[in-house]
Parts: sequence; structure tokens; C-alpha cells
Amino acid sequence: MTKQILNWGFLSTARINKALLEPLRTSKRNCLLAVASREKNRAKKYAREKNIQRAYGSYADLLADPDIDVIYNTLPNHIHAEWTVKAVEAGKHVLCEKPLALSLKEVDAISAAAQRHGRIVVEAFMYRTHAQTLLVRKMVKNGKLGKIRMVRSSFTFVMTNPDDYRWKPEMGGGSLWDIGCYPLSFARTVLAAEPLEVFGWQITGPTRIDDSFIAQIRFPDNVFAHFDCSIRIPFRVFMEIVGEKASLRIPRPFNPRAKEKLELIRKGEIETIIVKGTPPYLSEVEDMADAILTKKLPVISLADSRANVAAILALFESAKIGKPVSLPFATI
Repeated sequence: MTKQILNWGFLSTARINKALLEPLRTSKRNCLLAVASREKNRAKKYAREKNIQRAYGSYADLLADPDIDVIYNTLPNHIHAEWTVKAVEAGKHVLCEKPLALSLKEVDAISAAAQRHGRIVVEAFMYRTHAQTLLVRKMVKNGKLGKIRMVRSSFTFVMTNPDDYRWKPEMGGGSLWDIGCYPLSFARTVLAAEPLEVFGWQITGPTRIDDSFIAQIRFPDNVFAHFDCSIRIPFRVFMEIVGEKASLRIPRPFNPRAKEKLELIRKGEIETIIVKGTPPYLSEVEDMADAILTKKLPVISLADSRANVAAILALFESAKIGKPVSLPFATI
């Protein structure tokens, strides 16, 4: 009989875990079974507080548990790829927090392992599974806005914890890897196209990471995108898609609620569009269940994740040399 319930394990006790606690308990096809930490006492404390059945004092012990089907990888950016590959080699499917990896070589290693072991690996851009994102992409594809000319977006907040690993360049820190990946991913998704050329500027902070990043992107057919991201600027988030007939404002593009609204602006008139859907973290775990249990393709493919990483690397290169960089951008 085919297994119908997937047992999940948290690979770390990171704060982002809380986003999946309720979805995994709500879902009829997913169950949170275990959590791991580098310290057994920390894992036990976390498991007790969150009512998780099993606690492990090492990541390897969690991967060795034969009852675990899916790993949620929330480790720091620089070891996403390492532990995703280890999880796949242990026979586990993986939902890995963004960014999936920090180099194309790492993405390719994950893809090779997933293919070799027949496992599903998905990058955790939960907004991609939400009805709002699917509707926006459909509106663009169907010409609701006319020919698309521009995509503009921002994602900023002030990071106050001085011990956060995102301040450290060797751990994949900085605003572009952390939050700039969202507007980049969103633009690629709704346009259903890949960048031809990028130009980037960064403001480097005292720890040598990009405290702020500004990106210009040229897509096929003379469609241009612009976004800024920062971990030094107060919270701002929005997305706007500008077409020849109308423009579309998306107030909460990257963390939509079950019920959201879009603003369609045509000839100075604003039409509010209400979007109802499954909460994004729930739709994310259900997308994993669909891929594993029904063999449906996940919303985000590894090829998609590779293209996002390639564009990010090209933006960093552009900021370094002070010139536009063409895609595809080949780097390890």
C-alpha cells in the first residue's frame, strides 16, 4: 500500500520553523515527527515546547531516522547545499529554505543527488504556491495589462540582531541572498522569462556584506525590472507590474495571507481584486505532498532555482566590476 502520510523532520531549531508548525498539523498528508539540533538539550527543549515527538542531538541522527520522509532544511545559507545533499543521500525529500545554494556548482550537486536517489528537492519560496501569485502570472500571460514594460519592487527591513549569521559574508549573508532573491524570483515567475542582462549596485556595510542592493534587469522583448533590497532600511515591501494597458499593484507579494487584494489601475481608475487561497505555508507543504505522493511536478523546479542563483551571482559580479553582466552567467 502506498504511504499516504509524510513524516517531517526539522533540521535545526531556527525561528523560521514556526511558519510550518501549524501547516504540518493542519495537513492531512503531512506530520511533524522530529527536530534536530547540534545540542541534544536544545533539541529536547524545543521538542517539548512545540509538542514534537522526537528530538535529536545531531543533524546526522535525524537523517538516520528511517521514519522520516521529508526534511525541512533551515540551516544557515552556506550549508544549505551540504545538508540537502546529505539528506537526499539518506533517502529523504527536502524542502530547503532560500537560497537553495550559493553557487551553481552546489545547485548542480543537489540536482545530481536528487536524480540519482529519486528524491524531491524544492526551494522554499512559499509565495509561489499561493493563489495570488498564480493569478498574477495568469493576468500577465493573458494580456490583462497589455504588453508588459516594467516590473518594480522593494523588500527592506532593519535587522537588529548583531549575532545574526546574515551579517557574515562567509555564511552567505547580505540583503540580496536573504530578501532580494524574492523580487528577483517574482519577476522571473510572472514574466515567465529569464534575464538577458543585469546591472547591480551595492552598499557594503562594516561586516563586508551588502547592507543594501539595487538591481536593474533586462528581460527579452525590452521588458525591464528594478528592485531594491536592504537590511538597513525600515520595512517596505511592494510589487508593481506595468503594462501598456494597465498596471497591477501587489501590496503583499512575498508573504500573502489566505485572503489578499490586488489593485488594477487603468486610466486612473483603481479596481480592487480580491484573491482567496490556501495560506502560503500550507500550500507549500501540500505542494511537497503532491510531488512526493502523486508525482505531480513541484511548483518550483531545481532548474528554476538554478536560474535564480545564476542571476544573483551575475548581479554580484556586476556590482563588483561596475558594468552590466550578460546571462547566462557561468560561475561556480
